Amino acid sequence: MQVILLERVEKLGQMGDEVSVKNGYARNFLLPQGKALRATETNKKFFETQKAQLEADNLKRKEEAEAVAAKAEGAKVIMIRAAGESGQLYGSVTSRDIAEALADAGITISRSQVSLDRAIKTIGLHEIKIVLHPEVAITVTVNIARSSEEADVQFETGGAVVKEDDFESDFESSFGDEDEDEAAEDASDEEASEEEAEEEAEEAKE
Repeated sequence: MQVILLERVEKLGQMGDEVSVKNGYARNFLLPQGKALRATETNKKFFETQKAQLEADNLKRKEEAEAVAAKAEGAKVIMIRAAGESGQLYGSVTSRDIAEALADAGITISRSQVSLDRAIKTIGLHEIKIVLHPEVAITVTVNIARSSEEADVQFETGGAVVKEDDFESDFESSFGDEDEDEAAEDASDEEASEEEAEEEAEEAKE
């Protein structure tokens, strides 16, 4: 489908560009989000009459976004979540959760501005891209931890707090299993040697 972009769309084009996109992308995202118009002759004429106003509106939104960016760039928020010893969350953190956490920190954005390919399912420090405007984006740090104390440690170390007890237990267990297998093999070899010795003894008597 041929569309006219009403604003800059990353990896697609700038305002006013006429581009070809897949029908589903246009119908499910670009058109309903007001980011583009079908490239019909009527819409082309409409765009030309509205171009100056659209550019002015875009400039205003960009300036507002830059003001928010100046305040929010590099922001760090803590989110306390239940998680196992391995760091796996009992649940997940979504774009909505991140938007709410930022709002609590005084940074108001919509969930659609949180660039998150998939929900977060582990504790630790996560760098999240926030798209405030098609031409303005910032990065914030989301610190997901089981407690505020662990969050502080994660900020200091730059890594997730994962207890090694379970790992060491599994490590020792795996070696323990190997030792048991070796012992069993040794015992089996000894029995086989004894049997061979007995057979040789019997043959010698005969």
